[in-house]
Order: sequence, then structure tokens, then C-alpha cells
Amino acid sequence: MSVRQRLKSGFRRFLQRPGTTVDLSPLSAVLPAVAEREDHFTALSDEELTAAAVELREKGGDVTEPDELAELFALGREAARRGLDERPFDVQLLGALAMLSGHVTQMATGEGKTLAAALAVFGFAVRGERVHVLTVNDYLARRDAEWMEPVYSRLGLTAGWITELSTPDERREAYARDVTYVSVSEAGFDYLRDQLAVDEAEIVQQELATVLVDEADSILIDEARVPLVLAGAVADLADPTKAAAEVVRGLRPRQHYRAALDKRSVQLTEAGLARVEKALGGINLYEPEHLEELTSVNVALYAQALLVRDVDYIVRSGKVELVDEFRGRVAQRRRWPDGLQAAVEAKEGLAATAEGEVLGTLTVQSLIRLYPNACGMTATGVLVGEQLREFYSLEVAVVDSNAPCIRVDEHDRVYGTLEEKEAAMIAETIVAHGKGRPVLIGTLDVAESERIAAALGEAGIECAVLNAKNDAEEAAIIAEAGGFGAVTVSTQMAGRGVDIRLGGSSRSGREEADRDKVADLGGLYVIGSGRHDSRRVDDQLRGRSGRQGDPGGSVFYVSVEDDLIVHHGDKGIGTGVSAQPDGRLTDKSIDAAIEHAQRVSEGINFEIHRNTWRYSVVVERQRRVLAERRHALLTTDAAAELLADRSKEHYDEVKEEIGEEALARAARLISLHHVDRCWAEHLANLADVREGVHLRALGRLDPLDEFHRAAVPAFAEVLTEIDDRTVATFEDVKIDGPNWNLEDAGLVRPTATWTYLVHDNPFGSEMERFFTAAARAAMGRR
Repeated sequence: MSVRQRLKSGFRRFLQRPGTTVDLSPLSAVLPAVAEREDHFTALSDEELTAAAVELREKGGDVTEPDELAELFALGREAARRGLDERPFDVQLLGALAMLSGHVTQMATGEGKTLAAALAVFGFAVRGERVHVLTVNDYLARRDAEWMEPVYSRLGLTAGWITELSTPDERREAYARDVTYVSVSEAGFDYLRDQLAVDEAEIVQQELATVLVDEADSILIDEARVPLVLAGAVADLADPTKAAAEVVRGLRPRQHYRAALDKRSVQLTEAGLARVEKALGGINLYEPEHLEELTSVNVALYAQALLVRDVDYIVRSGKVELVDEFRGRVAQRRRWPDGLQAAVEAKEGLAATAEGEVLGTLTVQSLIRLYPNACGMTATGVLVGEQLREFYSLEVAVVDSNAPCIRVDEHDRVYGTLEEKEAAMIAETIVAHGKGRPVLIGTLDVAESERIAAALGEAGIECAVLNAKNDAEEAAIIAEAGGFGAVTVSTQMAGRGVDIRLGGSSRSGREEADRDKVADLGGLYVIGSGRHDSRRVDDQLRGRSGRQGDPGGSVFYVSVEDDLIVHHGDKGIGTGVSAQPDGRLTDKSIDAAIEHAQRVSEGINFEIHRNTWRYSVVVERQRRVLAERRHALLTTDAAAELLADRSKEHYDEVKEEIGEEALARAARLISLHHVDRCWAEHLANLADVREGVHLRALGRLDPLDEFHRAAVPAFAEVLTEIDDRTVATFEDVKIDGPNWNLEDAGLVRPTATWTYLVHDNPFGSEMERFFTAAARAAMGRR
């Protein structure tokens, strides 16, 4: 790297605060040595190339010396050239080197992160580490594994992928390979299911070693608090949710209830309370015996007043499906907690889905921290550099683009009302479409995407719509989004992991001619219908245009009536500012106010993340302790040793009757049953504690300290209780043969289990609102 390049890199890292980025100069010094070895590997046959890769793996070691790295990446470059007909650029090698060094690599959209990750995987494999590549969904897991397989095969590596439909045997085989591509949720669910195994043969995951996280900021930050849940069937209980939903359906806003400005809470007015109590038979909702009815009414009211169809969720095929606020996609197998899912289903007149008893939970953040080694890649990591460092001890390494970005990003166009904003967007789209320039309109939710599409239709413009309702058509729609004259309206689905090529797909055979035509018009034109809660989401949307040096443009249309401005901006934005005839506001103070509102939103989410993680730490430690104990019970004779120590006489009798091996098996089944039961009961207890611990603040007590005071001794009791129940069961039941099972003793495991993700605390508990208020105050002081 030249002096000029080092100065440029250092200056860029200075500008990219918060969070100083990694100095890549030492890694860049490896690149010339890679180029020097290139001719040597090019001259090898396919068999010789693979043999060289296998030999390098057999040598093993840390692979940190420049010569070792140069040989490794020269091999990887040649394998990619032969397998994909793509010679990795230096920036891709640099990105791979950064990942191999344990960093989160930031590379611009379209710069080839997927291939860079494959080269990093080869480096980890040479070190003897099995790698899990975590993706955001099943489609990308399979696509990327199959896409990179020709590279891996030439390097002597085996690659597998897992989706929701994979069988246990398929999962076991995929995890046994050198690299496994799997969505973050499936990896977490497999871990939870393994924690209920009663035989070693049931376990699907290998020992966790290295994780490489795709879209790292999304998974590590946006989804970090999302709990993955494993639930088990329980006996059907009467559910008052439907009755409550019927009652609140007739309530009127402002007359019967009032919602907080931040849309996190809603409360009945005196008139509303009277109406509800009368409808429920003249009861007093606040009497202790009616606590269940009160809870159901509050949940139903939240569902009715604050959750909006085609914004927060959609209804498809008779089911309520949540919409991921960061991606605009259906959040697969995600549901709301605390009866809220059933309340929304009742609101929509649908049958309630089973919730069951929680048998195990694991946040995404806790899952990542189970891996001894972690790295990742994204196009937008710098903005969360501080959080990546705080929560994962990861640093961001920013890699320059192979070709300079020539996209033209215009200043926001701000309007006084939503109607004026959307009218201006339609007018701008008509102008661009009239020239043949492809337009991608990024909307904030499903309802808005359909509204904009309808307005374009009325203006005589045919457009493709991509949102959570038609996500199965995503590939086909995106393939044509860069075509001459194309207009695409999409939620955040088009913001990550998609590649829009100028000129459209190759099916017409005219893509090159159309590409030149589109490029001459300025490339893909991205129009945002409003600022998102995070600048990273805005940047991802912009990044659909101007990829790999292509021309492009972007602009965001904002209204002072947008939710972001209303919820997080200062009151009175736009007041007293003169507007142009079309309603546009051009005062610079408004631009600053919008930026401030977005930073406040980011700050609030950061503070909530930090505080909720503090509550999760103790539970995570307890889960790890119990997991180690459970593993010992599963893989050793620890349970039998416990019984021999605590109930020696009975132990000797049973041993004499059925044999030592059969007794060890029975002891294992009994102890594992009680581990799982006690942990489920402990989780339920902690949920109750956390729900009410915020009230301790009224007595000037620290809620976190109070939570720990309840959680720590409760877990100590769990450990004792497991042993006591195991001994008691052993002494009470008759174990009469080698085929004895828990059912013979009336110990019933769940007849069915299922997995889902709990939406990130949408009910807005008092504790959550406390954190939000604290975050607002903190942002106000900055």
C-alpha cells in the first residue's frame, strides 16, 4: 500500500467514527505475494489444485504468517476462477483476510461478499475449524451454498445447507460438513432441540467452532434481542382472549381509549373501562380475582388499537403473519408473546394457534456468543461499530470498493403532508419512466407499497409490486427491476441481499444493449418514500443502485407527518417555514431536524438493547451451566452415580434385577426429564419476576438488582430440585426391564414440540417504556 493510500485509509477511518475501524495496512501487504503465486497455481490441473489445498489443510496451524496467507489465498483465487469463472478482486481477498482475522468486513453492495466469505471459510478450514455461515433466511442459505460449491469442491471442502424443511438426518449430515449454510433461526432452533435430546444419536449439531455472519449488522444488532422459543404441547385451557377481543372491537379511540404518542401503550378511559366491565357482566376488572380478564382486555386492546394490518402483519391463507420491520418480509415462524398473537387472531376472526409451554429459549445474541470464534460481513457496519464492540468484541474493517461509486445521492425532499409527499413521488416517477429510466420505489410498509402502486396505475404506469404478500415472486421481480422502463415498488425486501442488474435479466438476449441504454439514462433510480428508523436501512436501499461502478441515483421523500418525525422529532417541525407551491419545505433546519429524529430512534433502540441484554446475561449464564450439566447426564453415567450415592440400597436391588447398563439408561431418562421440567418451570418463574420487577423502582430499588436477587437463588434451588426429584422418582417407580420408559412411570414428555420467534417485546411493558424514556433523556443530553 502506497503512502497516499495509507493516508487515504487513515483519513477515511477517522471520518467513519463512531467506532474506529480496523487498519487494513498489514493485511494489504499480503496481496502482492498472492499475485506472485498466481501463475504457479494456474498451471496446475484440477486434481493437482485440489491436492495442494488438501495438503495445506493437513499442515494445519494458525495460518497467520504472510507466506501462509499468500499461499492460501492464491489457491482460493484460482479455485474461484475455475469454479465460477470469476477471478476475485484484491478487495475481495482483503475482505476475506479481514474476516479470517476475526472482524466484521464492510464491503459496498455488489462487491462480492459471498465469494469473499467462501475464501475466508477456506482459511478457517485450513486452521481445522468447522464453519457455520449464518444467513437471514432459508433462500439465501441454499442459494449461497450451491453457488459456492464449485469453489469448495476444488479446495477439497464439503459444503451443506439447511432449511426449515430439512429432516433431522439431513441436518446431521449438513452439520458434519466443513461448512454449513443455515439461517440464524434454524441454527438456534437446532441448538434448542438438541438440548432436549435423550439419546446422543438424536443430536444434529456438531460442537460449535466458528461462525461467519452474513448481513452482520442485521443479525447481530437488529435481531439480537429476538428470543428463539421451543415450546411443548400442554392441555387445552379456557382462553378469555376471544371474549375480550369481541368487547374491545366496539370501542372508539379517544372516547374509550387513548394511545401513547410512541404507539407503545394504550389505556382505557373511564368511559371505556365502564363499558368493558358492563360487557363482561358488571365485574370490577381491578379486583384480584379478575386479573386474567384484565390482562386479556389489555392485550386485546393493544391488538385492536396499535397493531395495523398490512403494516405490522398480514393475513394470508387464513393465518396472521408478522412483517419484519427491518426487511419488509414475512418474519417466518415469528409470533407475539403473552397472548398477543391470539388477540390479533381473534381480532381478524381467525382460529387461535397453539402457544404451549416454553421448554427453552435462546436469543440470537446468546446463540452467537456460543461460538468460540466469530466474524461477519455487511455493507453497513460502521454505524453500529460501537455496539458490535460492546456486545461481541468485534471490530469493523472497511474495505474500499473495487470500482468507485458514482451514484448520485440527492438531498432529501421534504414536504408538509403525506399527500403532498406521495404526489411529488408519483410525479418524479412519471418523469423518470417517461425517459425509460428504471425506478425502484422503496416503501415503509405493505400498505404504503400497495397505495403507491395503485396511484401509479391510475397515472397509467404499470409497475411490479414486491412485498410480504408476494415474497415467492421476489427473484423474478428483482431480475427485471433494472430493465429499461421498469418501475418496481417494494418494501424493505429489496434492501438487502438482492442484485439488480442494469438492463434486466438475460432472458430477452438484449441485456447488453439495454444495459448501455439504461446506463446512459443515469442507471437505476432509487426513490425512498421516507426515512427508516435506522440510517443503515436507508443506506441498504440506496445501495441497490450504483453497484460495482454502475451509474445510479437515489433520493428520499420525507413528510413531517411520517411516523419517524412524529414519534422521535421535536414538536413543531416545519411550523412557520414557507413552502413551495407543491408543498416542499427547503429550510435547512428541517433537514437537521430529520437527521436528529433518526439518531434519536437509533439511540433509543441502542439503549433498549443494552438494558434488556443486562437482564438476559444472568439467564444465559444459568442456561450454560444447565446445558453442561445436561450434557454430562446425557453422555456419561452421572445420573446412575447420583442414584448409587443417594439411594444405594434401592440402586443395588434394581441393578441386580435388570443389569447395570439398563439401570444407567433408566437413570439417564429420569434425570433428563427432571432437568427439562425444572428448567421450563424456572423460565416461567423468571418471566413472572421480570414482568413485575419494574414496580420495585417505585420503592427506589434498582430493578436489575432485584431481578438478580430473585433469579440467582431460584436457579440454585433448581439444581437441588433436579437431584431431589430424580432420586424421588427412582424410588417411587418400578423399573422392571431394559425397555422401561418414562411413560411407564407416568412421566409425560410433550406430545409435540414446535419452534417460533417471539416478536421483540411489542407489548411495551412498563420496564420497556422506562428504558425508552431513559434513552430519550440520554439522547437529549447529547
